Amino acid sequence: MPERRTVALVTLGCARNEVDSEELAGRLEADGWDLVEDAADADVAVVNTCGFVEAAKKDSVDALLEANDLKGHGRTQAVVAVGCMAERYGKDLAEALPEADGVLGFDDYTDISDRLQTILNGGIHASHTPRDRRKLLPISPAERQGSAASVSLPGHGPAVEEPQAAPADLPEGLAPASGPRAPLRRRLDGSPVASVKLASGCDRRCSFCAIPSFRGSFISRRPSDVLNETRWLAEQGVKEIMLVSENNTSYGKDLGDIRLLESLLPELAEVDGVERVRVSYLQPAEMRPGLIDVLTSTPKVMPYFDLSFQHSAPGVLRAMRRFGDTDRFLELLDTIRSKAPQAGVRSNFIVGFPGETEADLAELERFLNGARLDAIGVFGYSDEEGTEAATYDNKLDEDVVAERLARVSRLAEELVSQRAEERVGETVQVLVESVDDEGVYGRGEHQAPETDGQVLLTSGAGLRVGRMVEAKVVGTEGVDLVAEPLEGSLGCSEEAGR
Repeated sequence: MPERRTVALVTLGCARNEVDSEELAGRLEADGWDLVEDAADADVAVVNTCGFVEAAKKDSVDALLEANDLKGHGRTQAVVAVGCMAERYGKDLAEALPEADGVLGFDDYTDISDRLQTILNGGIHASHTPRDRRKLLPISPAERQGSAASVSLPGHGPAVEEPQAAPADLPEGLAPASGPRAPLRRRLDGSPVASVKLASGCDRRCSFCAIPSFRGSFISRRPSDVLNETRWLAEQGVKEIMLVSENNTSYGKDLGDIRLLESLLPELAEVDGVERVRVSYLQPAEMRPGLIDVLTSTPKVMPYFDLSFQHSAPGVLRAMRRFGDTDRFLELLDTIRSKAPQAGVRSNFIVGFPGETEADLAELERFLNGARLDAIGVFGYSDEEGTEAATYDNKLDEDVVAERLARVSRLAEELVSQRAEERVGETVQVLVESVDDEGVYGRGEHQAPETDGQVLLTSGAGLRVGRMVEAKVVGTEGVDLVAEPLEGSLGCSEEAGR
């Protein structure tokens, strides 16, 4: 019997990329590839790149070069780039980075096995010429679902006329493509948390953002596909589902119901085995009273608000092609906390945007001081090619941007530490995510994976990853919390997991 082909997937960037990698893994395993964790043990190393900002692009190039260094020293024979940077730059990336044996765009995902085999055999697959993916679907959202069959949509799976039964010979642990656009999927880690795509693409035209040009127009996944994938993940031991897309507040608009998320969330929360449902990336300008109600009152749906504010000075927001201002944003937060006082709120902000004045920066600081955010990401503005903002004339000097970035970052660090201290004395439900010699760590309801800090439990004998523990916050370490499990919660948690 010939030796089986091996492949390793190296994932950079956001949770959406992680889902794409698991879809690629599912396709490859279904076609006979063996998945390995270490690129050094793989015939082909596939690097799922990020193309969002310069730092992320540099990390992607570094990962490709690191994988290339393995060639000639072990099993690795080829290095292939996929993901957003590969889609965004295509043949230009291939020419600039000859170390990559292939640069594959989203249109190659459905034939990923054949593409890798061609490259592994020494053949060449021509890199694509980048195009504006917003033009692949109709302008009207209502017309997109019927037109999507001819468009490759990562996370949506291949289009078929009717739902198909899962092949009988699928490897164990591989999610079957059970819906009209449901992808194969293979989990790449044993975390009790997994992301599920609600949609792909974005219809917003923020002047600083290039993502819609290479991710395409917004298109929702059907609720049945989201539910089926969630059920499968629960069967794999997943306790927390995180719903991801470029803009979750738009979910359903192309399916005829902009309130579809409000009805889907309770259904997801009722899936056997799921303990938490969390929604990421919400647009403040699109928040609806009904959505706030569902997020703050539905059992197992986390009162968590990942709100994309970006700034709060009206002039800067308008230049960004966004909406709102400090007072309206604070009113939104007051509404949320009136319904769920312990709700978690996080956001990202851009400082040094073209035309930003000292008064604008002071307005942003006023908002941050009043917002009591649990987690804050701060980024200095830099031009992104192909964006409207890159054409603006009133750019700030790099040293001014750097100074403002440092200034607001210091403030953000102080404020999230203060917000953590406000939680001392609260009771939190902690999902255990790691148990090792350094301690037992998990996350509370107000904390999303990787971005919002964590909780250190002061005791946890016998606890395992995936357990839910009720604990009282007794201290803080910056944005992180220190919590003491309540009497009886350790035993109950262990029993519940059996």
